[in-house]
Amino acid sequence: MIFRRAHADTIRRQLDLFEREHAGLLVKADAALREYDAAERDEAEERYGDYADLLDLAAAHLAELRDGFAANLEEPGRYLRGFDRAAAKRFPQLAEALRET
Repeated sequence: MIFRRAHADTIRRQLDLFEREHAGLLVKADAALREYDAAERDEAEERYGDYADLLDLAAAHLAELRDGFAANLEEPGRYLRGFDRAAAKRFPQLAEALRET
C-alpha cells in the first residue's frame, strides 16, 4: 500500500506540474475544440485537425514527463499504468493521444 501511495503522490505532482507548465496549450486546445464545434461544414475537417494537433502535442509533453520518470524505475509497469489512468481521469481529452505515444 505504501508503494501505491508513493506513486500516487508522484503522479499527482507530475500532473500538477504539467497543468501549470502547459496551461496555455490546454487553453488553446479548448479554444480549438470550440472553433471546430462552431465551424461550417467545409471548414470542420481543418478545424478538427488543428484540435487534434494540439492534443497530440499536449500528450507528447505528458508522455515525456511519464517516460522520463519511468526510465529511473526498476519495475515501471505499475507506475506507468497508474500515470496513464490518472492522466486520463484528469485530462480525458488527452487519453487517446496519450495511449498512442
